Amino acid sequence: MRVRPGLGALQEPEFRRLFFARAFSQLGDGLLPVAHSFAILQVDSSPSSIGFVLAARSVPMVLFLLVGGVWADRLDRRRLMLATDLLRAGTQALLAFLLLTGRAELWHLLALAFVYGVGAAFFYPASTGLLPQLVSSGRLQEANALLTLTESGFQVLGPVLAGVIVAVANPGWAIAVDSLTFLASAGFLARLTLPAAAARAQLGFLTELREGWREFRSRTWLWVDGLYSALANALTLAPLFALGPVVAQRELGGASAWATIVTFAGVGALAGGALAIRVKPERPLRAGVAALSLLAGPPALLAIPADTVAIGVAAFFAALGLSFFNTVFITTMQEYVPPDSLSRVSSIDWLLSIGFQPIGYALAGPLAENVGVSTTLAAAATWLILSTATVLAIPSVRNLRRLNRGGREASALAKAD
Repeated sequence: MRVRPGLGALQEPEFRRLFFARAFSQLGDGLLPVAHSFAILQVDSSPSSIGFVLAARSVPMVLFLLVGGVWADRLDRRRLMLATDLLRAGTQALLAFLLLTGRAELWHLLALAFVYGVGAAFFYPASTGLLPQLVSSGRLQEANALLTLTESGFQVLGPVLAGVIVAVANPGWAIAVDSLTFLASAGFLARLTLPAAAARAQLGFLTELREGWREFRSRTWLWVDGLYSALANALTLAPLFALGPVVAQRELGGASAWATIVTFAGVGALAGGALAIRVKPERPLRAGVAALSLLAGPPALLAIPADTVAIGVAAFFAALGLSFFNTVFITTMQEYVPPDSLSRVSSIDWLLSIGFQPIGYALAGPLAENVGVSTTLAAAATWLILSTATVLAIPSVRNLRRLNRGGREASALAKAD
């Protein structure tokens, strides 16, 4: 395992513009875990309401991710990201207006969450494919880690601010700030200048999608991660996010307790990003997947429920592991997958990763109402531990090595697994 400090990616002007664009957007998004959850509960206090709205935001990701991946490999990725920022600025502004005027109904939240999810479905493949165009290959993990680190920093600040806003005013104000940050992000994206891309023949949507699928399925570690993430998101993270605020409201003192837990998670994610800047494991997936076992802690302790601080400490380590894994996995994918199909491959991975999440969100509340919140959360923790051990037993995951190279040309020598 090699250890290297480095913030050199920020010396590259185009990456620096992307960094600030993402930073502004992430500042607003840091408010949402608290503000959005309690905005929903303000409109409908049933345990199922949060799950239904989260499902509405996830469904368009499932429906449009593949389209977003093909478009991002065909079109100017910067312009595609710019359009999605403007779309999401509009949805958040309208949601804030409805909440602040007292006109919000559950169907409003469901509809706006769906439109927001459409924007995200086009944004993520474009963003994954754009980064290697803006930063030198030797700084790719540092760049990914810096983006993660910044996101995590605002996940620390955001919940604290959101908790104060919810306690003294209205969650609609936090969502209004999120709308403004999307506009700031769009301003930085508009100033990006991309290197000239080689002309690529367009073969038709289905043909290009099949090419992306061939690239994806040729790597066992890649499709295994997609399946593993799909089940973890549906069976562990969906119950955690849907039922965590319910436990906080019923057992731990309300919004301030959930804000504390989410703040701990934000600090953990910050630590995970810092770790990924310095630590570059020779077997990145072995290290990253092992770190994901820490995700079992928060649902296990919420099932008791334990003290808020204890749950927060577990959330710290869970977010650290998730942040570290995400950074090394995205970097590995960007290293191994050819650049002209990277957005398609990343969209397929995203689709598999979140494919069952809407079902998990939708079923978490009804399941908790039938078998109990504690039982549902305990089962979520158990699944995470068992599935992680299974994935680590797969050789192509456990043994995959970093590409030790100075340029992307070495990716042609990589084995399929």
